Amino acid sequence: MSGKEKKEFRTEVKKVLDIVINSLYTERDIFLRELVSNSADALEKMRHQELVSEEGEVFDRHVPLEISIDCDKKGKKLTITDTGIGMTAAELENNLGTIAYSGSRAFLENLAESGKKEDLSLIGQFGVGFYSAFMVAAKVTVQSRSWRRDEEGHQWESDGVADYTISPCPGIRRGTRIIIELKEGEEKYADPLTIKRIIKQYSAFVPFPIKVDGETVNTVQAIWTRSPSEISEEEHRDFYRYLGNVGGEPITRLHFTTDAPLAIHALLYVPGENLERFGLGRMDPGVSLYCRKVLIDQHSKHLLPEWLRFLKGVVDSEDLPLNISRQALQDNLLVGKIRRIITSRFIKHLKELGEKEPGTYKKVWESFGVFFKEGVASDPAWENDLAALLRFESSATEPGELTSLADYVSRMKEDQKEIFFIGGASREDIEKGPYLEVFRKKGFEVLYTTEPIDDFVLSRLGEYDGRKITSCERADIGIEAGDGEGKEAMAEDEVKSLAAWLKETLGDRVGEVRASKRLVDSPAILVNPTGFMTAGMERIMRASQPEEGGGFSRRDLEINPAHDIIRGLDRFRRKDEDLAGIMAGQLLDAAMIQAGIPVQGRDMVERSLELIEKVVRGLGV
Repeated sequence: MSGKEKKEFRTEVKKVLDIVINSLYTERDIFLRELVSNSADALEKMRHQELVSEEGEVFDRHVPLEISIDCDKKGKKLTITDTGIGMTAAELENNLGTIAYSGSRAFLENLAESGKKEDLSLIGQFGVGFYSAFMVAAKVTVQSRSWRRDEEGHQWESDGVADYTISPCPGIRRGTRIIIELKEGEEKYADPLTIKRIIKQYSAFVPFPIKVDGETVNTVQAIWTRSPSEISEEEHRDFYRYLGNVGGEPITRLHFTTDAPLAIHALLYVPGENLERFGLGRMDPGVSLYCRKVLIDQHSKHLLPEWLRFLKGVVDSEDLPLNISRQALQDNLLVGKIRRIITSRFIKHLKELGEKEPGTYKKVWESFGVFFKEGVASDPAWENDLAALLRFESSATEPGELTSLADYVSRMKEDQKEIFFIGGASREDIEKGPYLEVFRKKGFEVLYTTEPIDDFVLSRLGEYDGRKITSCERADIGIEAGDGEGKEAMAEDEVKSLAAWLKETLGDRVGEVRASKRLVDSPAILVNPTGFMTAGMERIMRASQPEEGGGFSRRDLEINPAHDIIRGLDRFRRKDEDLAGIMAGQLLDAAMIQAGIPVQGRDMVERSLELIEKVVRGLGV
């Protein structure tokens, strides 16, 4: 080429320029990510060419492979230079002109097929990311010289509106220089501090030095692309601290690579602390999505389920379009596949940790078990997988020791058909209550649920390993304690008469009143006739939706016909029904407290004082 040639953009290219400049990216900073990515690709191609070329074939072979960015605040210019493979005059035209014609036509056809302009997830396949420079540029000049010794340098210029020119540019080194003359209002992109911030955010792990006004900015290695056996504990610690901007060390990590069905590099860390537990608000996602070491979505909300928001780390997939916009991530099928793969592998990692390193898994559970419970309660796609991660204390464990559902099932007696659980404020409260009596007698293990969400989780899960999960509060558990030991029970007709009187006396505070087949040592117990909402669940619902005249099912009252209090109450009501009525109210309040159901404190106090007054006056029997 002997002189400057002026060429007009094709119609399709003009349309693409309009979309890229005005519609594609919501953040103008992205243009620098696109240009640096192109430079990194050119450097990677040059590194390969050096390996396959004979000595003397490569021009400027001695020049180091790097990217240099120079900021000219006074001149309102930004210059990006790489020492990559470079371009000939024909390649300049193909890469920045006519190739965009065929690519842009396919790009626009895809937009037309999708029926919506914002469906831009395929842009990376059409090589139009370079044009994002025109979001901030009044004019772009590209100077490039190929790696081939017999080629000369050439220059491409355009204002991104109608046409471009290509002309000789002798005397330049191998590689490509992009000179951006900034638009009015975009002067900040000539500020080194702005450029360094963008590089650190989007291109920190590009595998070649990036220098801004002579200072290397990307000093952290992309260790996730290396073999796990090659990475030292110190490197992991430093990388974790870089990602999370925190001190300390992670509890555990997962580092893996897959080639099929997708090419993925993933490095995930479980932090040492749960910040939500300290009342610092809901955590933002901590895993970022990369494509070939270039940031696509920082702290991505689409990459993992929300219940894994506590993780810190990186997921890098070569199968993603490099220039995919953030708006397209949510609906991108590839991102959905990546989410399923990463989530499945992480759950598998925790399962294995629980089996091989139970002490380490206990630390994970104590800090982040609430997130797994959240997943069971809110994410049907993963509730069965997450069930294996759940841990609880039980009647078969020592205080502070936890058991899994799998271990519980392995200890079940031959005649035990279901997994049982009971909730309470603490283990001590649970074990002092009446609900364990029949299970102790039968030797059936019971899980203890002491967190507000626990009952929702187990009720939502419904079953595990083919066994139904049942609350001990249910009225229809179908387990009987059998005859009392040396205690004389009331006659059947006496029990029916007392039950009818209690129902009449207590009114709508209870559902049915009947003799209990489950009690051993306690006088009475409240049971759930529907089995739908446990007392723990009801406490939460009452707190969030204060009951106004109803809204919660009444529980049935079961009485122990062999207990001295019940037998005495039956005798007492025949002699002083008023006093017996006060006693019945107190009996119900006691049963409610043991069930964890709120009682009207004022009413209970008044009944207690009235009862004391009558006893003091000598009216007791």
